[in-house]
Amino acid sequence: MLHFNNSTPLTLGVELELMIVNRRDYNLTRGSDDLLLLIDRQQHGYDIKPEITQGMIEIGTAIHQGSDAMLQELQRIRALLVSSAQKLNLGLAGGGSHPFQHWSEQQIYPKERYQLVSELYGYLAKQFTVYGQHIHIGCPDGDSAIRLSHYLARYIPHFIALSASSPFYQGMDTLFQTSRLTSVNAFPLSGCMPCVENWAQFNDYFQHMAELGIVASMKDFYWDIRPKPEYGTVEIRICDTPLDIVTPTLLAAYAQMLAHRCLSEEWHDIQAAHYHTYNYNRFQACRFGFDGVLVDGAARQQTGLQEDLLGTLNALQPQARALNCEKELSLLRERTLKRQSDSQWLRAIHHHSGSLSEVVRRQSEHWMYGSAA
Repeated sequence: MLHFNNSTPLTLGVELELMIVNRRDYNLTRGSDDLLLLIDRQQHGYDIKPEITQGMIEIGTAIHQGSDAMLQELQRIRALLVSSAQKLNLGLAGGGSHPFQHWSEQQIYPKERYQLVSELYGYLAKQFTVYGQHIHIGCPDGDSAIRLSHYLARYIPHFIALSASSPFYQGMDTLFQTSRLTSVNAFPLSGCMPCVENWAQFNDYFQHMAELGIVASMKDFYWDIRPKPEYGTVEIRICDTPLDIVTPTLLAAYAQMLAHRCLSEEWHDIQAAHYHTYNYNRFQACRFGFDGVLVDGAARQQTGLQEDLLGTLNALQPQARALNCEKELSLLRERTLKRQSDSQWLRAIHHHSGSLSEVVRRQSEHWMYGSAA
């Protein structure tokens, strides 16, 4: 039986998966071991660890009440990473996918869980060399976590559009704003959580799946949003890793505002019908970003994603005031009005340079040395 470790409501934490690239042609390089070894020679106390393949590294923040303190911690983590990477002549970069790496060249990190994933999923494990941001939101109990998971599902297209940073994959322009999620979709336990109504029902579902030998832990679910009972959080897993360290804090603030509204209003409109259009809306956001179209099955109408996001941001003014994140709300609104996305910026670099190596060089410079203001 899963025990939900209750946590302080609305607290925040983020995880970011980063690319490790060489400084010659900016392809991925197997640098995680050397980088971690150098970092761990210093006393830092930060959560920095390997990921499934050796051209990746993951960083995680501590628990925060708001995004300002989170940004300050990310700046300190970045400074440590950059200092170590420079000594090894390595580059680090954000972005949801490396534009021209070939999955067949990647090496699974020698960790037991990653080896098991490789044995189970075959080539999909190496294709999982993609990079995402995960957002954790504290919940007071398991029932609240289930409600919040369902509530946030409605807003998944917003997070996709705001974080999209993977237009290129395997040397091609995919025409998508985010190509990363197609790799996630290949896993059999991806998608969305079943329409359970409370923590007891979720436990029944988990136990059934475990008895069938399908799962052993929550890590076996690759859902877009999932409860994280050992942390006492709901985890949003849909975002590409942004190209800078400010955007992750804005996305976290957006999640916090939505969670505040859900929990304070005691929302409980859990219906299977709400998921009838989930995959379509998700696809629209992945393919078209701010220009996507969202379908409201209950109202039987379509709305532009940009319009829907702006309407939601405007409605969140009371939550922004209560959480002291009006600045973040304003920045999110400004980006949405301008249709400002990382994918757009990456495509512009490629259009002018004609080189995907130059694209990665620029995104690496941007993450490592870009302004945090």
